[in-house]
Amino acid sequence: MKKSYYILVLLPLLVFSISTNAQDFLYGDPLPDAPELSARGEYSVGVGTYDMLNPDQVDILNSKDGNDPLYDRPLTVEIWYPSALPVNVKATTTYNEVMGTRGDTLRPLVPFTFKGRAVRDAVPLKKEGGFPLVIVSHGYVGSRYLMTYLTENLASKGYIVAAIDHTDSTFKDANAFQSTLLNRALDIRFVLNQMESLGSSKSKDLLKGLIDADNTAIIGYSMGGFGVLNVAGAGYSDAFAGFTVGMTGGSKAIGIHSASNPEYQKMVDPRIKAVVAFAPWGMERGVWDAEGLKGLKTPTLFIAGSEDDISGYEKGIKAIYQGAVNADRYLLTYMGARHNVAPNPPPAESLQPGLHIDEYYRYADSTWDQRKINNVNQHFVTAFIGTHLKQKDFKKYLDVQSDSNEKNWAGFKPRSSTGMELLHSAPTE
Repeated sequence: MKKSYYILVLLPLLVFSISTNAQDFLYGDPLPDAPELSARGEYSVGVGTYDMLNPDQVDILNSKDGNDPLYDRPLTVEIWYPSALPVNVKATTTYNEVMGTRGDTLRPLVPFTFKGRAVRDAVPLKKEGGFPLVIVSHGYVGSRYLMTYLTENLASKGYIVAAIDHTDSTFKDANAFQSTLLNRALDIRFVLNQMESLGSSKSKDLLKGLIDADNTAIIGYSMGGFGVLNVAGAGYSDAFAGFTVGMTGGSKAIGIHSASNPEYQKMVDPRIKAVVAFAPWGMERGVWDAEGLKGLKTPTLFIAGSEDDISGYEKGIKAIYQGAVNADRYLLTYMGARHNVAPNPPPAESLQPGLHIDEYYRYADSTWDQRKINNVNQHFVTAFIGTHLKQKDFKKYLDVQSDSNEKNWAGFKPRSSTGMELLHSAPTE
C-alpha cells in the first residue's frame, strides 16, 4: 500500500513536469529526431525592428494609361543578430502577429502572439569583419515573422538576418497582386543596400561594422522565391512581361526585370553568394522560360513539396531546378507535402472553432509535421549557406544519395531520414 501511495503522489508531479516542458517548446526547437545541423549555434540572439523608406518608387496600383506615378515605399524589417549576452542567458521575446488577410477574401484579422528565443534590442556581439548577411522574403500573404524558426536559428550561428514585411503583401495590408509582382525584387535589392549602409563604418546604428554584405544569402518563400530568383539573375520571360502590361494600367515597370532587357543583365549583384528558394511561384504561369533561367548562375537550394498545388512541382519548381542549367543547384523535396514547406508551425489560435481553415493552412502541411520540416530546413539551409558564405566543409550533409529511404542521410538519426529526395546538378558552363 505504501508503494502505491508514492506512485499516486508522484504521477501528478510527472504529468505536471511533462506539461511544463511541452509549454517551453518554442518554434524551431529541435525534436528528438532533429538532424545534426538544426541545433542552435553558439551565440545568443538579439532582435530589432527597423522602418525603412524606399523613395520614388513606381506606384503600380495607381498606374493608368501607361503613366506610372511615384511614391515613397515604406518597409518594415526585422533584424536578428548575434548578441553579446552569454549563450546560457534565457532569451525570450514576444512577436505580435495576425491571422486573416485584408486581401480579396477579406477574412477578419485575428491578433495573436508567440514567443521566440531572442532578446529585443540586445547589445550586438562585436566581431572583426562582421557577420555574413541573410535576407528573407515571405510569401503572399505573409509577414517578416513567418519563418522565425529559421531566422533566429541562423542568427545564433553567426549571421545577420533581415526579414522584410513586403508592403501590400502582408496579412495586415494585402493589396492587388501587381504590387507583389513588381516590388519583390525591388524590395530585396533595396534592403540589401540598406543593410550594407547600416553596417558601414560611417553608420551610427548599433550594427555598425557588423554586416558583411559582400557575403549575402537571399531566402524566399513562394512569392519570396519568385523574388529572390529574379534578383539572382533569372529574368522574366517576354510573354510574362507583356501579360503584366494589361493588368497594370499599361505600366511596363515589371518588364524591366525581363531577361531580354540589357539593363536587367546589369542588375545581377556579386554580393549575393547563395540563394534558397522555398516553393518558388511562377513557372506554371509562364514567368520564366529557358533563356531566362539560364541567367541564374548563383548557387541555389530549392526546397519543395512533391504535391505543391500552388507553385506546382513537376511543371513548376522542379522545372525551374532543371532549367537553371548554369547554377550549381540542389532540390530538396518533401514527398507528399504541398506548398507550406517554409512557415512556422500553425499557431494555437488557428485551432479555434469557427475560424476559416485557411488560417490553419497558412502554416500547416496536410501530410508532414511542420516542426519536422522546420528542423530539416534548419539543417540543410545551415549546410548550404555555410558552404558558400563561410566556406565550411558541409559536403557530407549535401552530397547524399538522392532517395532518403535507401540509406540514412548524414547528420540524421537512425530511421529519421525518410520520405525525402535530394537532387544535385552542377552547372553546364
